[in-house]
This record gives sequence, C-alpha cells and structure tokens, in this order.
Amino acid sequence: MEEDRKALVAIPLAILVGVAVALAGSQRGASVLGIPLFALAVGLAFLIQWVAFIVAYLLQTESFYDLTGSLTYISVTMMAVLLSPVIDRRSVVLLALVLVWATRLGTFLFGRIMKSGKDERFDEIKVSFLRFLLTWTVQGLWVSFTAAAAWVAITTTTRRPLGWPALVGFLVWAFGFGFEVLADTQKSAFKANPENEGRFIDTGLWSWSRHPNYFGEIVLWIGVAIIALPVLRGWQFVALISPLYVTAQLTLVSGIPILERKADERWGGQEDYEAYKERTPVLIPRPPG
Repeated sequence: MEEDRKALVAIPLAILVGVAVALAGSQRGASVLGIPLFALAVGLAFLIQWVAFIVAYLLQTESFYDLTGSLTYISVTMMAVLLSPVIDRRSVVLLALVLVWATRLGTFLFGRIMKSGKDERFDEIKVSFLRFLLTWTVQGLWVSFTAAAAWVAITTTTRRPLGWPALVGFLVWAFGFGFEVLADTQKSAFKANPENEGRFIDTGLWSWSRHPNYFGEIVLWIGVAIIALPVLRGWQFVALISPLYVTAQLTLVSGIPILERKADERWGGQEDYEAYKERTPVLIPRPPG
C-alpha cells in the first residue's frame, strides 16, 4: 500500500531528525558513562514508545498511547535530573513544571479515552504494522522536541542562578497551564450535560477561541523555554524548537486541522455554527463583543 511505503520512509527520517537534535542538544552537556545525558534522554524517549508499540500492536489497541507519552515526559525528565552531576534550582523548577503538566494532561486524556472506548484516529492505522509504528515513533520525536528546552537546561554544564527570566517564564507557564486546564474542564462539563448532545461548545473560553486548550498548551511551553534560555549556549539553542514545534504540530498537523475538518463535516452549513466560526478566532483568544 502507498501509505505503508510512506511510513517506511518516514520512520527512519524521524529517527534521523531525533539523532540530529540529540547531537545538537548534547553540546556542552553532561555525560553518563561517556554517553551525553541529553542524547540518552532522547534515545530513551524513542525506546519507551517502541516497547509500548509492541504491546499495542499485539493487542490492537491505542488506549494507552497518550498515557505512554505522558509517562515518558515524567520518567525521562526525572532520569535527566537524577543523573545530572549538578541539580540546581532551575532543574528542580523545570522538573516540577513538566511533572505537573504531564500528570494532569496524561490523566485527563487517559480518562477521556476510557470513557469513549477508543480513539477513532487509529481505526485504520493500528491494523498496519508500519503505519502504527510510525505513530509511536513520531510520538518519541514529539516528546523529545517538546521537552527539549527543559532537558537541555537540566543536562547542561552551564549553570546560572535563577533570575527574573525564571520568574517571567514561570508566570507565562502558569497562565498557559491554567488556561488549558480551564478550557478542558469547561468542555468536559459541556459534554457531560445530556442537553448538549450533538451540539458544539461556544461558551466560556470557547467563546474566545475555537481551540483555547491548544493556546494554553503553546503558551506554557513558551514559559518553559524562557526559563531554560539563560543557560543555553551554542548548538543548545536548538532546544528553542520546543514551543515552535508544539505550535506547528497543533496548528498545522495533528491538532487544529483535524478538529476543524471534523467540525465542518458535522456542523458545516448550520447558521449558528457558521456564525460562531465567523466571530471566534481559531487559536489566539479574543473576548466576544
């Protein structure tokens, strides 16, 4: 099949990109038994996905896909901190932010798929060994790119005291995290109400943006990058790909385009839905009125 051939090409490409990021981010970084700690983190992120893929493919299930991603953020970030020769306040702050975010999002997504029973995105993919493997490999790359700023700052040999950038970064992270949590909570409450069956949400933060949860996700990773920025040197600046990658992934690839297409298929042509689209920004919030 054509899709399988594309996956066969895409898998090694994803791995090569991961290797390139691992090498760049390892510059001026600590090592463990001669292995750059940042590169070890990236490698472990991919390895965890591949082990989970074997189980998922044999069971033909995607139920723990998102949960595996969240557990990867948690376990690899903790590993990076524990193996780092120096554990400073910046590392502890970054670890805490990643743990809080990953725990909250992981439990939320896992609970959601347990209620729905499946993720329809995988209906056609999981029956194909290569295409299903590609999704898990891409998740390894996704985790590595997203967490790159935190991991580089944790594993670098460059150390600086926390200053005002750390405070600014934390406030940005807190705003984005709170925005995302509130948006998810509002949508969950909306869908739990039987009266809203078959309707689209256009209240709360969802009247400010059609995807307020994604806006919060992007903002919080900008906050992490701001905290990491003061200790980045040379090729380590590749870590700033973190918020850029999250933005591109959510706005161009697997987030907004898919959800917008599904919404158009379901409610397109309805007067209230078309009016909602007209007055509500796709991503960056704008209060109504």
